[in-house]
Amino acid sequence: MSPQARRDDLIRAALDLFGSRAPELVTVDDIVARAEVSRPLFYRYFSSLRDLQVEALRTVTDGLIDGLAGLEEGPPEARLRAAVRGLIDVADHYRAGYIALLRSGSVIATSDTDAAIDEVRNRAVALILGALGVEDPSPLLSLTLRCWTAVVEGALLSWLQERSVTRENLDTWLVDQLTAMLAATAGHEPAGAAEAPAGS
Repeated sequence: MSPQARRDDLIRAALDLFGSRAPELVTVDDIVARAEVSRPLFYRYFSSLRDLQVEALRTVTDGLIDGLAGLEEGPPEARLRAAVRGLIDVADHYRAGYIALLRSGSVIATSDTDAAIDEVRNRAVALILGALGVEDPSPLLSLTLRCWTAVVEGALLSWLQERSVTRENLDTWLVDQLTAMLAATAGHEPAGAAEAPAGS
């Protein structure tokens, strides 16, 4: 196995374990047992457990960004719904890792993971602006979209922990939330700087 493949295998092992417990509860012994390698081999690729934790969590945000990046075709509402479903799927796949990324006070949070989360938020905002055909958003529209990304993150955190609604209801509700927020913003910008996605 090549060095990069071995490194990726250790990251996958960590992410598999994050599916059942929080990253801070996963030990080096847990990871090497899952990957079927030795502790010395682990430290050949990662300087510390925290180094691996951050790399693994970055994989989660890369998955979110990659999912958003592939949704460039189709009518605005369809693209938006597909984007929301993609976010839900990745967050659900990496449940514990996603919760650790966004949970206030997570011991895994670093400036690197904060920057990675910002990349996801920026990509989501760019996707919506592209769907709306807006190249130069007003301050109020930018604020609206940033607020909606916070709604998405908060809703996903609650849903991952409680499962109080179905996945289908969650993605429909999130898109409807954005439509309502854009409509409210448009009411304060008569020139139509903010418009709901076509087909909503």
